[in-house]
Amino acid sequence: MSRYSFRPTLIPTLATLALLPLLLSLGLWQLDRAAQKEAAMAARESGLAEALLDLNNAPPAAEQAIHRRALAHGRYDTAHQFLVDNQIVQGRVGYQVLTPLRLDEGRAVLVSRGWLPAPSRRDQLPELAVAETPRRVEGTLAAGPSVGLRVGEASVEQGWPRRVQYMDYEYFNASLPYRVLPYVLQLDPSAEDGYRREWGATEFGPERHRGYAVQWFSLAAALVLIYLLVNLRRRGDADHE
Repeated sequence: MSRYSFRPTLIPTLATLALLPLLLSLGLWQLDRAAQKEAAMAARESGLAEALLDLNNAPPAAEQAIHRRALAHGRYDTAHQFLVDNQIVQGRVGYQVLTPLRLDEGRAVLVSRGWLPAPSRRDQLPELAVAETPRRVEGTLAAGPSVGLRVGEASVEQGWPRRVQYMDYEYFNASLPYRVLPYVLQLDPSAEDGYRREWGATEFGPERHRGYAVQWFSLAAALVLIYLLVNLRRRGDADHE
């Protein structure tokens, strides 16, 4: 190595300074995503192991409810149903159906009854028929269907069922003649009155995120190696430059 000297040039240096932080940040982001998924899986397993919550009797606060198993007695309010828009399942666009289950005169819980494909025309809405007879509903409590960016209002529609672009409990409360609890009850997959339900299913787990992190860090290491090789000069050659 004594025959070589390191002479960094402008363009490779600028390119490395621009790309290296990006590659490292992408790797760290994937590690963070892996940690988030592991935490969510652990919280879900812990919640499922705890006692069943009764939402008719002193329902818990949101931070104590997520991932817990729960039951509720009431009647579905079929006149006021929400469709969470832009929900993708196996590449197909559809809706997550939220139907209020009235617990008493002043409260309800939004029951997430599953996914439905969207009709071919935007001005058409799926049929959401469900009986309003008294029933016992069991499921898992969750924050609600995930969405992208919260841009604009949750909904600008007036009719029912009503499409919403994201979960907004203040909007739900303002739209209904009663209050809703600050979480949804994901209907058990084996229960009636539901649609496609694959609660807790993810496209891939934390291991895939770690694999992606290794790829980004490997690219960062390769970038540094290339930068070093490009800027190495033989001492004789460097003296004649």
